[in-house]
Amino acid sequence: MSEADGLRQRRPVRPQVVTDDARVPEAKGGSSFSGRVFRATFLMLAVFLTVPLLGAMMLLDSPIDPQPLSFKEPPLLLGVLQPNTKLRQAERLFENQLVGPESIAHIGDVMFTGTADGRVVKLENGEVETIARFGSGPCKTRDDEPACGRPLGIRAGPNGTLFVADAYKGLFEVNPWKREVKLLLSSETPIEGRKMSFVNDLTVTRDGRKIYFTDSSSKWQRRDYLLLVMEGTDDGRLLEYDTETKEVKVLLDHLRFPNGVQLSPAEDFVLVAELTMARIRRFYVSGLMKGGADLFVENLPGFPDNIRASSSGGYWVGMSTIRSNPGFSMLDFLSERPYLKRMIFKLFSQETVMKFVPRYSLVLELSDSGAFRRSLHDPDGQVAAYVSEVCRRPPQWPLWLSSMPGCPWLYRPTGDGVLAESPQRGIIITAGWAVAPITFLCLIYFLTTQSKMFCKQASVCL
Repeated sequence: MSEADGLRQRRPVRPQVVTDDARVPEAKGGSSFSGRVFRATFLMLAVFLTVPLLGAMMLLDSPIDPQPLSFKEPPLLLGVLQPNTKLRQAERLFENQLVGPESIAHIGDVMFTGTADGRVVKLENGEVETIARFGSGPCKTRDDEPACGRPLGIRAGPNGTLFVADAYKGLFEVNPWKREVKLLLSSETPIEGRKMSFVNDLTVTRDGRKIYFTDSSSKWQRRDYLLLVMEGTDDGRLLEYDTETKEVKVLLDHLRFPNGVQLSPAEDFVLVAELTMARIRRFYVSGLMKGGADLFVENLPGFPDNIRASSSGGYWVGMSTIRSNPGFSMLDFLSERPYLKRMIFKLFSQETVMKFVPRYSLVLELSDSGAFRRSLHDPDGQVAAYVSEVCRRPPQWPLWLSSMPGCPWLYRPTGDGVLAESPQRGIIITAGWAVAPITFLCLIYFLTTQSKMFCKQASVCL
C-alpha cells in the first residue's frame, strides 16, 4: 500500500448535512394529499350551500318583476349635506302609547295623528285619545291592515275638521270634536278604470275645496311597500278631488311610488315625492303653466317620503333611507340588477329584509327653488329613527313624531334649539318606515357572479 493510499484511508468522513431539500418529495406528497382533502371538503360545503340556493332560484317564483332603473351618482354628503347629530337633540314622549304614527296635523295647540293600529288620535295635555277608526277587527299584524285600515296623510281643514288618507279605505273627513267620520272617496271607486290600492298622502287648499292626493300603486298595497320599491312599478298617480262636485281627476300618471304631496304657498303648484326615483316632481294647478309638469329637484341624497312647508318659504322632506356618498347605496346598486331583486324575494320575506334596515335618519330642507338649504342627521338612529315627515308647529309643540312600529313615541327637541326653524316656530318630525341597504345580500351576488370561476378552480384542484 502506497503512502497516498494510506492517506486516503485515514481521511475522515465528512458529516452528511441533512437539509429540507432531502424531504421535498415527501413533503410535496403530504401537502398534495392534505390539500386535496381540504379542497374536497370545502367544495362539498360549497355545494351543500349553493345547490339549495340555486334550486330555490330556479323553482321558486319571485313576487316581483323588476325592470332596470338608472340613477345618477348620489350627491356628496358635503356642505349643507354634511352628516351631523342634530336629530339626537330630542327627548321621547308618549313612549309605548302610540304605534307607528305616520303624519301629523294640528288645530290650535291640539295635535292629531294616525297610527298603525288603524286609529286617528288626539294628543292633548299629555293624553292620547282615539277620535276615529275607519276599519274594524284586530289590528296587530301587517296582514290585518286591509280590514283595520291604516291612516297615513292627515291635514287640518278650514272648518276645524281633519282630512285623512287611509291606505286601504280612501279619503275621509273627520270632525274631531264630535267624533263624526265622513267618507269622501272610497278606495273601491275605480278612477279612469283603475282601482286605488295604496292611498298615501294629501294636501288641501286653504278653502278646503280641492284635495290633492297620491295613490302610490294600483297593484301593490301598503303592506307590500317594499315589493313596490324593489319592483319599481310605475303605476302611481297624483289625483285631485273636488269636495263640492265630488269629481276626481288624474293629474299625473306613471309615477314610481308617489308619496308625500305639498301645495306651494301660492297654491299654484303641487309637489309630489317620487320615492323610487329619489326625486320630487312639480305639477302646476293654476296660472300660465296650469296642467304642466316638471322636475322640482332630482338626485336627492335619500329616497323622499313626506313633504311639508317650512317657515322660510321652502320645504321639509323626510328621507325614508339615505343614499350614501361617499359610501355604498344598496338600492342604487340593485336598481340596475333586477335579477338580484328577484333572487332576494325568492329567498327572503319582507319581514326578514326589514330586519336589516339601518337606523340612519335624515331630513332635508329645500329652498323655494329646490336647492338644498340644510340637513339634519342622526347617523345611527340613536334618538330619531326612520324619519318620514317634518312639520311647522307652534313653539309649545316642537315635537318629533316616530312612525316606525318599533319606535312608538314622539320626540321633543332639547338643547340650544338648533332644531327650531325660528324663535317663533318649532318643528315636528315624523318617522316612518324605511327601505335600506342590506349588506349581507352582497354574498348572493358574489355566489351567482363568481360561480363559474369557482367551479373551474375547484375542478382543477381536484
